[in-house]
Amino acid sequence: MNKRYIAKRYQEGEVSQLAASADQAAGMDDLINFTIGDPDIITDERIIQGAFKDAKAGYTRYTESVGMKELREEISKYFQEEHSHTVGLDEIMVTTSACQGMWLVLESILDEGDEVIIPSPYFPPYSDQVRLAGGVPVFMELVEEDDYQLDVGKLEEMITDRTKAVIINTPNNPIGSCLTRETLERIGEVAERQDILIIADDIYTIYSYESPFIHTMTLPGLSERTITLGSFSKDYAMTGWRIGYIIAKPEFIGVIKSVNENNVYSAPSISQRAAIHALRLRKEIQPGLVEEFKKRTYFAYKRLNRLKGVHVMEPKGTFYLFPNIKGTGLSSAELAERLLKEAHVAVVPGSAFGPGGEGYLRLAVTLGVEKMGEAFDRVEKMDIFK
Repeated sequence: MNKRYIAKRYQEGEVSQLAASADQAAGMDDLINFTIGDPDIITDERIIQGAFKDAKAGYTRYTESVGMKELREEISKYFQEEHSHTVGLDEIMVTTSACQGMWLVLESILDEGDEVIIPSPYFPPYSDQVRLAGGVPVFMELVEEDDYQLDVGKLEEMITDRTKAVIINTPNNPIGSCLTRETLERIGEVAERQDILIIADDIYTIYSYESPFIHTMTLPGLSERTITLGSFSKDYAMTGWRIGYIIAKPEFIGVIKSVNENNVYSAPSISQRAAIHALRLRKEIQPGLVEEFKKRTYFAYKRLNRLKGVHVMEPKGTFYLFPNIKGTGLSSAELAERLLKEAHVAVVPGSAFGPGGEGYLRLAVTLGVEKMGEAFDRVEKMDIFK
């Protein structure tokens, strides 16, 4: 078909390195795949059965466009019980994933040319979603030597009269780092002083290993200017249910609701029912998930640090590791290709994650310890690591 029929904003689109890594890995029977951040653990049977019974009982129709009241009540109850933070029902919007939630937020707040500061390395969809909403992504490089803490002074220097927001993701994908409470508070001070928004992509809340997770919006004075994205994908092993939520002040939710009504109208009713069961069962389900993924992450951390020319910081959170491979003398794409061809082990080049990512690889430890052990045994036999 003639290219002129394609929207100009999509004509130069390329397959992301993240997707390309997954595609390149397809077809190998003995492949061990570290590319996809999709837990291999099936959703808890009690959630599945609860949603199944609800579907049989008739929960198969549209819900309120902002989400079922019962689910929003459970989300509000969660924040009160776990974080002593009050969230009104008019401050909650249920979405078809946090990724869709991010698009809704950006579409709702950005005017053409507005800037969004994105700490980098970053989750690749951020920059494209900013552009699709008419905005301009501005990257702020995070540094390994600074423990990947955001340089708040540099952040303030980067703010212009077109800056609308900064995106915060902690625990972080792809790095596996966590921002400290002090860093979050200082980001909040800058946001307040410069009158910008904070978009908090709070996806890996239970996977904070060194200290309890802190929602940015719960810090003093920040609930007014923080838009929070939540998800059931990783915290409940529910990636395929595609269910998440946005928390923001009612004036934001009203606009986001209007945008979403022209998109999907409402999140799937059955997925919303599953989310209700997940929240009610969280104290029984989540400890086992945290224990399993922490075990896997530390196992991979120790094995990576045995490789010549490779080092990785001790895991702070998530189930991702971002090893520094500069000592090998290869680029991230070159080493990823050799791992795939020589060991049949798939990883993602760090360059896929923006400025600061070159010289690193990302591994998603969504495999069991035994399978990971097999992968590292193969890798250790490669000449480059001997």
